[in-house]
Amino acid sequence: MSGLRIATLAMIATTLAACSGIRDGETNLRDVNDYRGTPEEFGIVPNRPLQMPQSFAQLPAPTEGANRADLTPLQDAVAALGGDPSRMAVTGIPAGDTALVAAAGRRGVAAGIRRELAVDDAAFRRRKSILNFKIVRDDEYNRAYRGQSLDAQGWLQRVRRPGTSIRTPSAPPPAR
Repeated sequence: MSGLRIATLAMIATTLAACSGIRDGETNLRDVNDYRGTPEEFGIVPNRPLQMPQSFAQLPAPTEGANRADLTPLQDAVAALGGDPSRMAVTGIPAGDTALVAAAGRRGVAAGIRRELAVDDAAFRRRKSILNFKIVRDDEYNRAYRGQSLDAQGWLQRVRRPGTSIRTPSAPPPAR
C-alpha cells in the first residue's frame, strides 16, 4: 500500500476512535447534555400486580396523574432499598435545619427560585453546547462552568490573612 492510503486509514481509525464516546456500562455524570440515551436505574420501579375488579360498572372515572396500581411508588422504592418511607412525608423544616433556613432567608426568599434557576441553567447549558463538535472529547461540565467556579485555596488564603476576623476551620491541603 502507498503511504497516502496508510495515512488515510490511520486518520479514519483515529477519528472513529475519538467518536466512540462512553464505553458500555459507564455513565458520564459531567456531561452537559440532559439526554444520555440510557434509562435511569432508579426511575424504574416494579409495579404491583394488577387486580381484576369484581364489577366493571363500579370502576371510578380515571384521574389524570393518579396511579391506582402504585399509590406510593417513591415510598415503595425507598422501602425496597432499605430506607424508611415515613421520612419522605413532607412535614416542613426539620428541627436541626431551622437555624440554617433562617440564616439563608434573612434577606428575603424568592418564591419560585428553584424553577427559575433550573430554567436559567438549562438556557446556559444550551448556549454553551452550540457548535460543540469536537474530535477529542473533553470535560464539558468544567468548560461550561469554568467562569463560575471559585478558587477555594485562593479564598482560603484571603480570609486567613493577618488582620481578618474570619475564623476558618482546618481545610484540606491544595490538590497537586
